[in-house]
Amino acid sequence: MTVDAASVVELRRTNDFRARVLEISAQLRVAVANGDEAGINRLLGDLLRVKGSSRAQSVALQLRALQSLVYQLRSAAMNDELTGLPNRRGFIQAASRLLDVALRDRCPHRLIYIHLSPQGAAGVPMMALRQMGNKLRDLFPDYGVHEVLGRLGTGEFAALTPRVEYLSRHSILRHIDTTPAGPGSPGIRVDVGIAHFDPLNPVGIDELFARSAQQAMQVRETAHRIASSATGPPMRSDASLTVSGRRQHMSCQD
Repeated sequence: MTVDAASVVELRRTNDFRARVLEISAQLRVAVANGDEAGINRLLGDLLRVKGSSRAQSVALQLRALQSLVYQLRSAAMNDELTGLPNRRGFIQAASRLLDVALRDRCPHRLIYIHLSPQGAAGVPMMALRQMGNKLRDLFPDYGVHEVLGRLGTGEFAALTPRVEYLSRHSILRHIDTTPAGPGSPGIRVDVGIAHFDPLNPVGIDELFARSAQQAMQVRETAHRIASSATGPPMRSDASLTVSGRRQHMSCQD
């Protein structure tokens, strides 16, 4: 065999090896996305058994494929599959880094906690959760640069932002979509809590979470007490209905 012919054979063998590695890598990505543990183990074995034109090339390409797989696994561990937002773990890591920058630059931030809960027995529809994820991306266009978003749990979302236009829960609620079966629809309750990060008196992300969640719960409990009072003692004839739907006595005594 001449030198040129040997080079052609070697090139063909290398190309076949690369094609096989790419094929297995693609199958691995699918197996990871589907949580197919048996398939992952089998494909990893196939990847390590692929024969290349040289040991050095084989090791280099297989290592690259494994690095890509590790990156994918790490990304999956940090992101919520339903909304595409960071999950609780991913949010905490990114938010902690952002707070370090905020402290360095002495820039106030706000942690906005949003909780969706069903009004009836059924859970929050997946469509409503997806819509909330999309709505948050619209509300915080600097997401991924100067802001952090995340889905923390079943109906829990959060945003860490320096924006001043969202200083109150009412400003957040005004911007939440009210489409049917979406956030703010009649069948879904939306509770919002906001905790302020002061770089001159800094606290950690866990403390901000606790403050914002507590505020949201207090608002919810207050609304529950108001709603319960509407079915309590009979109303006087001089009672009036406020904008919030709460019945309020004009006078407590005759």
